[in-house]
Amino acid sequence: MSSCSSIFKNRRSIRSFEERPLDEKDLSIILEAGSYAPSGGNSQTTHRIVISNHKVLRRLQELVRQEFAKMEVCEDTYKSLKNSILRSKEGNYIYDYQAPVLIVVANKKGYGNAMADSAMMIENMMLQAADLGIGSCYINQLHWLDDNLNIRKELVELGLREDETVTGGLSLGYAKSQPVCELRRTGNPVTWVR
Repeated sequence: MSSCSSIFKNRRSIRSFEERPLDEKDLSIILEAGSYAPSGGNSQTTHRIVISNHKVLRRLQELVRQEFAKMEVCEDTYKSLKNSILRSKEGNYIYDYQAPVLIVVANKKGYGNAMADSAMMIENMMLQAADLGIGSCYINQLHWLDDNLNIRKELVELGLREDETVTGGLSLGYAKSQPVCELRRTGNPVTWVR
């Protein structure tokens, strides 16, 4: 029995990036890979806002930190969201790991496949990035702040359409170092019905 491609086994989420910019040709290839992701009914409504302007990235980081710091943690707050809130209150939170490129992913409000279509597109881009030797990390924080008026205002100024909801994001850049963690997969059960 053959094994799945090594690109799936070797891809890792990168959380520490070099400052150097991405090659535009490589970024175009990554974006093209995302365009070939499947979508419900072939709707192709997933919108990407590619931000590589350092000043814009830093302004968005500060705004995200400010807005998370205003939030309170409840007993049932999702653990990653809780971490974002608490670290923002401490003043040292950077949600995009200071990657040189952030791709904000959005889709139509009310569209039932918005999250699924967007997640498939992000995965395509992550795998293509890995194949090119470029690090990536899936970013949820802007999705968690989708209803925040200050964040929405900023994102609309950057190209988000009024009829769209933020469904995710992707940090891209050259990894400062490659993670050396051993790959183990012990979850994600499979039930066969034969």
